[in-house]
Amino acid sequence: MNYKSISKQFSRAAIALGIVGALASAQANAQDQIPSKPEPGTFKIGIEPWLGYGQWHVAASKDLFKKAGLEEVELVNFSEDKDINAALASGQLDAANIATHTAMGMVAAGLPVKIVSLLDFSLKADAILAGSDIKSVADLKGKNIAFEEGTTSDILLNYALSSNGMTINDIVRVPMPAADAGTALIAGRVPVAVTYEPYISTALAQDKNIKLLFEAGKDPGLVSDVLVVREEVLKQKPGQVLAMIKAWDAALADYKANTEEDRTIISKAVGASPDDLKTAFDGVQYYTSAEAAKAFAGDFKTKIFADVLKAAKTAGLVTQDVSADSMIDTSFVDAANK
Repeated sequence: MNYKSISKQFSRAAIALGIVGALASAQANAQDQIPSKPEPGTFKIGIEPWLGYGQWHVAASKDLFKKAGLEEVELVNFSEDKDINAALASGQLDAANIATHTAMGMVAAGLPVKIVSLLDFSLKADAILAGSDIKSVADLKGKNIAFEEGTTSDILLNYALSSNGMTINDIVRVPMPAADAGTALIAGRVPVAVTYEPYISTALAQDKNIKLLFEAGKDPGLVSDVLVVREEVLKQKPGQVLAMIKAWDAALADYKANTEEDRTIISKAVGASPDDLKTAFDGVQYYTSAEAAKAFAGDFKTKIFADVLKAAKTAGLVTQDVSADSMIDTSFVDAANK
């Protein structure tokens, strides 16, 4: 028995435990240092027309930002991922609502942002749509498929193909915004489209021959959205960040109490009618900050993060490994529930 080796192992273990303890202590201190009163000024957050971000529209409509102590919150609208990503990277935004894989790509590229909360899982609200002649994912081989590259649509398509023994090279790519993909399918310009709500419901309503071929719920969490904040903002305006999370919680509580009313607010904000999105809302699972904290300590960190990273790397959207520990700052969801 090599006692010197054992001694080294114990030393390494002690160092590791010390690091873990230091991190835990730092996070506890961070929670204590987050002011309960938001700093003055405007908080700018990037948003796209996606149901998963709907609670921000509820908060804006019902003055829940002001009730959380925020002077002004500006919801800055974007229609494509690349534009919201560029605005965040250039410092035009304090925070953004983005897909988990997009956050990974940002961090891998060196952008100093942190995930501070989990907003939603898409179960049926992201999907591959196909005409009546496409019966299964296997039938996608060689087909023209409309999808927005670099987005959740890209992730979902690559995952579906990989699950059926294919790669993206087995199909013909037809790049276009998710908002246009469903329209292209309806018009017959492509036989398959990958998109999300409200565009899924619109396509299904306009052409009865179109069907759902593959949904995000095949791997819950694969298509998920997070709130990311620039690290500079976390240091300069931590009270505002905490207040934003509390406003989200207040909006979600209101949504659960006044579902029909708030679905109308969200539908209008994303450019659709409540009737068109009646089933679409059921395909989205919203998270409170308490649920986000639990997920960060459990499945999101141990399984979902790895699944998303694998799919993103397969799609070529993330070129190097990133870790959940380095990306997620739990201090704000923890502080929201103290």
